[in-house]
Amino acid sequence: MNEIMIKIDHVSKQYRLGLIGGTTFRDELHRWNARIRHQEDPTRKVGIQYPEEDVFMALDDVSFTVEKGERVGIIGRNGAGKSTLLKLISRITSPTGGDIWLNGRVASLLEVGTGFNGELTGRENIYMNGAILGMTKKEIDSKIEDIIEFSECRQFIDTPVKRYSSGMNVKLGFAVAAHLDSEIMIMDEVLAVGDVTFQKKCLRKMDDVSRQEGRTILYVSHNMNTVRQLCDRCIVLDHGRLLYEGNPDEAIGVYMGLRMNTGNDVDLRQIERTSDNMTGTVTMTRLQCLDSDSNVYDVGAKLPVKLTCTASEDTEDVYLRIIIKDTGGRPVTMMTTDKGIFLPAGQQTVLSFTMDVSYLAPGNYTVNPVIYRMPEAGNDIKLDVADDVYWFDIRPVPGFNNGMNWRRRSWGYFFNPPLVLDDISASGNSTSS
Repeated sequence: MNEIMIKIDHVSKQYRLGLIGGTTFRDELHRWNARIRHQEDPTRKVGIQYPEEDVFMALDDVSFTVEKGERVGIIGRNGAGKSTLLKLISRITSPTGGDIWLNGRVASLLEVGTGFNGELTGRENIYMNGAILGMTKKEIDSKIEDIIEFSECRQFIDTPVKRYSSGMNVKLGFAVAAHLDSEIMIMDEVLAVGDVTFQKKCLRKMDDVSRQEGRTILYVSHNMNTVRQLCDRCIVLDHGRLLYEGNPDEAIGVYMGLRMNTGNDVDLRQIERTSDNMTGTVTMTRLQCLDSDSNVYDVGAKLPVKLTCTASEDTEDVYLRIIIKDTGGRPVTMMTTDKGIFLPAGQQTVLSFTMDVSYLAPGNYTVNPVIYRMPEAGNDIKLDVADDVYWFDIRPVPGFNNGMNWRRRSWGYFFNPPLVLDDISASGNSTSS
């Protein structure tokens, strides 16, 4: 049996909303005294309506263990409890209920600048962090050159860190966490602040310290590609509860199901538009995938799809583009109609077509439809853009890849197939669904 480094046993974290803290220690003593005497809070201002106290469960009965050398990803939507969990493990705050057991020292990088004193230089902060971990000056001296070199901040190492940019803070913070002696490394989303080259450098370093030094790593990120690349196990949190624990690819599928529309009949009017510079004259209202009741398809699939849209005015030379993205948000393939479409005003126009995903490798993907107009000269004009409206999973079939296991981190595509419309029909009033 492998050595357990982290044990989370029925941990809960509760926050009381609507409580307003005193501005001084004296105020807090007055509030405490009034509370035990069941009296009104003496620090509340007269004439101000305060909200009723409410309870928010940031974490609710979460349990799991992490063994030595494991690299565990923690994913979930914003507000799922990921950062709260890491702060509990880092002992920044304490749980309301349950127990947390750690077998070793913890090096955390939770927020930009965490653990740094802005008045101290980068070099002084390295020594301070090492001392907090219980290292001697001699031990830190033996590692400081490696830390400075890795951080790429040598020119500014004797400058107070309050003058560092957020990217420089992250570089130095990661270098310190990766090189000083700790058995457990905790990394939050902060790597997203750094440049792409440094992110890759950090991922390689985390992989090395895990494999060669046996360090345990907890990694939180919304970039599913880095989670898939680094982690050998993954935990999905949702509304403070542990929803799934296991294989990273399956965990990503669970997360995508939470984040995306899981049904095969999607009301596009409910999808928030994030793209700018859209004319608003055409609106996509409905997407229907007709092939299956699930979101899982075999390699080689071709999906019959209907897309309904409405136009506020007669619009000519309209084109449809379907962009397929991986879970990291990178486009992997794209299909575009080769002929312009006419959309009559005030009617629902249904575009029927086949979405050719037969060349996609096994993995999780999202559908991103774009309606645009191509004038005789100039750039295309966006009419409507909807991101991540539908997610689906491609699974291998017997005999795929000559019977060898497919490494999903090598997933990709072969070429961009054409998008051929099978039918175009317009009818009815655009106000009906």
